[in-house]
Amino acid sequence: MTVTDPETLVGLGDEEETELRRRRWARDRELRAPRSPQHLSTADFLTLGNAVCGFLAIYSITTGILMPHLTGESAAPVKHSAATAVTLLLIGAMCDLFDGLVARKLRSSALGAELDNLADLISFGIAPAYFVAVWGIVSPGSDQRLSALIALTVLLAVVLRLARFSAVKMRPGIFQGMPCPMGAMTVIAIVLLDPPFVPGLLMISGVAYLMVSRIEYPKPQGLLATATLAWIVVSIGCLASWAAGLPGGDTLMHIGAVAQITLAAMAPLLVIRRKVGQKVGDVRAKRAASK
Repeated sequence: MTVTDPETLVGLGDEEETELRRRRWARDRELRAPRSPQHLSTADFLTLGNAVCGFLAIYSITTGILMPHLTGESAAPVKHSAATAVTLLLIGAMCDLFDGLVARKLRSSALGAELDNLADLISFGIAPAYFVAVWGIVSPGSDQRLSALIALTVLLAVVLRLARFSAVKMRPGIFQGMPCPMGAMTVIAIVLLDPPFVPGLLMISGVAYLMVSRIEYPKPQGLLATATLAWIVVSIGCLASWAAGLPGGDTLMHIGAVAQITLAAMAPLLVIRRKVGQKVGDVRAKRAASK
């Protein structure tokens, strides 16, 4: 036998090739097998990064927006703090996007799924709900109690969404209900636009409903994942321009927020349209087969 590279099958007989394939399969299975709960994988550190970003976003909103408002200090840091908070949540969304990809490529841990849900609850549940509650406190003409109620609705929607994700098995490549990162970014986009109070709360309630709905959304994989990453990078750039006070920064922020809300509104319509088209096609196929 003349084999110089253990990874190649050139020059092997049938039995040797079968044995090498068996050993390679066993090695890959060992590498991909979940580690014990005492060990963290590379994907888990990305998940923890998501949780850290969520906490820091809440801290930024508190110190840069809520506390200056309550103490009557200058409101100058508000724009910078809001942009920092949203940027942190966008970075958290990037971590959430990559931790699953890394877990599939490398060895995952037994804690992976639980860590992911807990981190998502912080970054895409508590943080946006807190953002809504603070908006209700600092925005002129708002109602603190009503905004707190809607913020609670957002939080409960994310809790139910994450619980259902763990309990209900969907077919591969599909989410049931609007994904939490998309819902959180849409809620924050509405707050950044600072619309009239009641219409804004109605829009936020609509986003909460979409997260607990049974509308099927595709998972961000392949080209969709690349487009999602590009959207996050562009959004961070727009927020940085807005926070720095660069020319056109306000316009870029408004365009990005409107685009996010439009995407969130169009996504369920496109999904429903596709399902209706499939059903119509099935009916026509049955009719054609019966003739």
